[in-house]
Amino acid sequence: MSKETVLVIGSCGQLGTELVEALRSIYGDAFVIASDVQKSSNPVFDAGPFESLDILDQEGLSIVLQKYKPSHVYHLAALLSATSEKNPDFAWKLNMDGLFNILNAARDSGIIKKVYWPSSIAAFGPNTERFGTPQYGTMDPSTIYGISKLAGELYVQYYFNRWGIDTRSLRYPGLIGYKSAPGGGTTDYAVSIYHDALKSGEHTCFLAEGTTLPMLYMPDALKATLEIMHAPAENIKIRTSYNLAGMSFAPEEIAASIAKHIPAFSIHYEPDYRQAIANSWPAVIDDSRAQSDWGWKPDYDLDKMTADMLLNLRKHYKLA
Repeated sequence: MSKETVLVIGSCGQLGTELVEALRSIYGDAFVIASDVQKSSNPVFDAGPFESLDILDQEGLSIVLQKYKPSHVYHLAALLSATSEKNPDFAWKLNMDGLFNILNAARDSGIIKKVYWPSSIAAFGPNTERFGTPQYGTMDPSTIYGISKLAGELYVQYYFNRWGIDTRSLRYPGLIGYKSAPGGGTTDYAVSIYHDALKSGEHTCFLAEGTTLPMLYMPDALKATLEIMHAPAENIKIRTSYNLAGMSFAPEEIAASIAKHIPAFSIHYEPDYRQAIANSWPAVIDDSRAQSDWGWKPDYDLDKMTADMLLNLRKHYKLA
């Protein structure tokens, strides 16, 4: 088996689907193993190996590792912010025990050489500096998702310091893409708003007007993920998780960007329980450490993202 075999766990989510596609373009279809509890119908997963895997199943994980011997693992399996609040006990179990299973496998198996695990802006909290949120600042998450991410950051650093496991991580802001459906996150309005703009010309937002949050377009998220994993180990100076930023906007700003292409588009506001989650998160992220340590720089701003989202979703809905 190639030394550059890659395993993606939790591959059928929004990020995983596109990451599998990007990794297969680099390593080849046969050397990127996608896995999740259930296979998605997305044709991406028909191009190469797929394994049904519950990350809580240690024996099943061991079988997959012995079968493919992946040197790199991208561990994406998690319950996201809004969904976690509905089932906090299971969210903690999945998010933490799943991470332990991967870290322990990397420590004990001698197979895994590098582990990628994503953190989130949810690791911050209501007392965090909201504008220019620093790499090292107040972190007091108020959601079970955020608590698990903060704990996970400390654990991946611990495994690096104690056992030399090459762990790498990014604190993702809200991720926006057109290739898969929203996955239960507090920032997912910024995905569904584009679909609604084309399907009905209006969107009801579950966040209030003026709720500024940091966001990242999926091509930039993929770029950052691949860059940090391919960077020389000596350039990775932070082993908890790097702040990552692309753009920050409120719902009315993304609506105005859409209206440049669909003038009749309208937005309405009906804030729900996700508003309290959003209020506890940063508005503008300082990612200067990622820029200086391994050269991070995003390619997309809001208007460039909007144009690309609408172009591709028009194709999806056969409106082009």
